[in-house]
Amino acid sequence: MPHSYVRNSGKRDGEASPLGNWTESPEEVLINNVQLQMTQTEPQHRVSGTVVIGRNEGLRLEHCLKSLQSFSHPLVYVDSGSTDNSVEIARTLGAITVSLDSASPFTAARARNEGLLRLHSLAPDTKYVQFVDGDCEIVPGWIETARQFLENNPGVVAVCGRLQERFPDRSIYNLLCNLEWDAPTGEVSACGGIAMFRIPPLIEIGCFRTDLIAGEEPELCFRLRQAGWKIWRLEQDMALHDAAMLRFQQWWTRTMRGGFAAGQGAHLYGSSPEQYKVRESRRMWLWGLVLPLGIAFSALLSYKLSIALSLLYPAQVVRIALLGKHSTKENWYRALFLVLGKFPEVLGQIKFLRTRFAGRRHDLIEYK
Repeated sequence: MPHSYVRNSGKRDGEASPLGNWTESPEEVLINNVQLQMTQTEPQHRVSGTVVIGRNEGLRLEHCLKSLQSFSHPLVYVDSGSTDNSVEIARTLGAITVSLDSASPFTAARARNEGLLRLHSLAPDTKYVQFVDGDCEIVPGWIETARQFLENNPGVVAVCGRLQERFPDRSIYNLLCNLEWDAPTGEVSACGGIAMFRIPPLIEIGCFRTDLIAGEEPELCFRLRQAGWKIWRLEQDMALHDAAMLRFQQWWTRTMRGGFAAGQGAHLYGSSPEQYKVRESRRMWLWGLVLPLGIAFSALLSYKLSIALSLLYPAQVVRIALLGKHSTKENWYRALFLVLGKFPEVLGQIKFLRTRFAGRRHDLIEYK
């Protein structure tokens, strides 16, 4: 993170020196301007701030930050080792920037925590924080809608809205993301990384777990629900997302990361009454490993039995497609990839177990 002051000649923090004067850096000027703006802002507009996280998002980050410029609350951008000009883009667009030290693993959880800490130091009276990923654009009106909802519902700790893919027609994998975002509304068990949270309970519960490389949002929501809070998803549009997922390998890696997160979640809280992530993990093992092994071994005994077991896969695809609520084409795509996804998911589970038993650090699994 940039230092608050840079040496020009020799005066520092008001102390005389024969070397001359210290002048404020551009970052310090920006911080002072933000704090001054906060004092001049109406109280009802001071209650929320925004934390954006990103890594090599480039133009997507520019679109993200521009979608937030019309709001008067503090805007913090946390960068996780970008090699492009993301930090310069953020500074140019008026964001307070935090650059994470590469000595510790980069995770979305760590970035959000650092951003919240910076936001809290800038405006300690802020009640709510809107987390945004750098590949998303907040739609007009969402911040005020979320803020008002939390004001009117004191038992709700986090609120999210509709997330839509910006370019669902660019690839089948973008389309699959768009279908994934179409989740039920009302009280839900978890929200994603784009949501508005109450800051005090978030800090009280310890914020995000920085040792999670994925699945940190549902894990946080699990702990918040255990503490008696509610999570809510509204019908209103919240943001546009740009997955930029154009290749099969990207989809495979992202899906494997989901399996890793489910395995880690089941390890952490599988013994709870909710059996967190246990059912999801069991399905991954069943369809991704147990059934293929059953098909292979049954072929040694009876090819008819092996064929019969193999037919469970297309049968499952048909079942899921017929239960779908989208267009016929979208239902079949979704069904096919949900079944196919069990293979990278179980590989993610295996990767988690290998990492855990080896006592190694969890490496980030990136698909972009």
